[in-house]
Amino acid sequence: MQSCEISSDSTDDPLSSALHRHRQPRIVVIGAGLAGLAATKTLLENGFTNVTVLEASDRIGGRVQSIQHGKTTLELGATWIHGANGNPIYHLAEDNGLLEHTTEEERSVGRISLYAKNGVAHYQTNNGKRIPKDLVEEFSDLYNEVYELTQEFFQNGKPVGAESQNSVGIFTRDVVRKKIMLDPYDSESTKKLKLSMLQQYLKVESCESSSPSMDEVSLSEFGEWTEIPGAHHVIPTGFIKVVEILAQDIPSRVLHLSKPVRRIHWNCSSHDTEEIVDQADHNQDQRPSPSPVCVECEDGECLLADHVIVTASLGVLKKAHETLFSPGLPLDKAQAIQKLGISTTDKIFLEFAEPFWSPECNSIQFVWEDEAQLDSQAYPEELWYRKICSFDVLYPPERYGHMLSGWICGEEALRMERCDDETVAEICTELLRQFTGNQNIPKPRRILRSSWGSNPYIRGSYSFTRVGSSGRDVEKLAEPLPYIKNTKAPPLQVLFAGEATHRKYYSTTHGALLSGQREANRLIELYQYSFRAETTKPNI
Repeated sequence: MQSCEISSDSTDDPLSSALHRHRQPRIVVIGAGLAGLAATKTLLENGFTNVTVLEASDRIGGRVQSIQHGKTTLELGATWIHGANGNPIYHLAEDNGLLEHTTEEERSVGRISLYAKNGVAHYQTNNGKRIPKDLVEEFSDLYNEVYELTQEFFQNGKPVGAESQNSVGIFTRDVVRKKIMLDPYDSESTKKLKLSMLQQYLKVESCESSSPSMDEVSLSEFGEWTEIPGAHHVIPTGFIKVVEILAQDIPSRVLHLSKPVRRIHWNCSSHDTEEIVDQADHNQDQRPSPSPVCVECEDGECLLADHVIVTASLGVLKKAHETLFSPGLPLDKAQAIQKLGISTTDKIFLEFAEPFWSPECNSIQFVWEDEAQLDSQAYPEELWYRKICSFDVLYPPERYGHMLSGWICGEEALRMERCDDETVAEICTELLRQFTGNQNIPKPRRILRSSWGSNPYIRGSYSFTRVGSSGRDVEKLAEPLPYIKNTKAPPLQVLFAGEATHRKYYSTTHGALLSGQREANRLIELYQYSFRAETTKPNI
């Protein structure tokens, strides 16, 4: 991604000169999450003044949602800054003092993010027994060894065997099972316990990947996702502070909340634009000026634009792209949307008056011993709770009190969302009693949970490369319309941003932010180029 540092005050700046000499391009940004806000901020800082942001919900932030709980903040959405070195979210937080109260213990360094890097994970079976720590470490080493193998297919161009069906889950389950069964030193009961732990690890991995099951994650593409070096950081005052920093210099006239979009008309002729505006009963004294794009809102208002940056989630695009765009998307872009994956990862926060867990416990992991030979992690509707893989202990207690955060993903998360708070609290309490063997655990005094799957403006947590998809689909999703080969049409009418459009950093907040900056820079470069082309025309 190229960066452009242009001062809108400079008279020598060709972009500013071009924008002041000619009509300002009209730009509509759909979505006020990290991608949309980053795009808007970049455009405004570089001399574009005719920018409008349309946000369907009644708040900014998208999949960042920080909830005030007493004196602390709970994150229903994005929680960790993943990596530090070169991570724009980290540098934004660090430069604005958001990490001053992040404790050293909160700088988690493992591959899987935790609220505290100290302490011990308690692996508990459904028979109420804790699995010995040395056995957990032994299995963890084995699993991580196989995890490293899953990275080699993309990173080293290693061919994928047909038996794996190009699936991370199938490959991992097969290799780990074989290694467990061939171990001459383990008893049959130990082997069964390790096989059960394998299922639990795959559930955690599914929550981390936001996939229904690791069976759906592409083995050949799994290693392309790029981890930024450094620890995972929690922002004590809430991840929403990053959103507020991005939004603080965006004028209120630019940002429109509760403004869902019905349809994006693109490649419009002047006649098309007039017809759309007339049909929408848009009161206008003058006929609309020629515009290749018309954004039709649910409330009937039509906004004419030269460019629209769409930051809708992959889940929304899957559900609505056939009706959202007119004309419809090119077949290859529609196929990319269909092939890429997105699922739901939800959190369940449980607050207790007193801790029932020991001080060194940083999480309670649920291991079902009767799932040792399970080949599918899809459960009947009434057994949705079996997909809850663990409860993490929020740290430090001085900030959070005595709070647990449970994790669930896939279709089972959607079923959880359909239950009421009382039902979910009761089921979680029974699970904790069953797995810890402590029948005296009280019901939590408060429950709070996310519902990303059923949110009509989100429809999922974040994207993954599903079996049958690849990084090329991510790039195709990100490619602006019309495609560059169509040279007669006005360029860059519809641009696409959001975490699902970043090939290396999909699923992350920094991927979302960078994608928004990327699309803003396309427009900055377009108008620089247009100005240069105009000033270098030969005199005839």
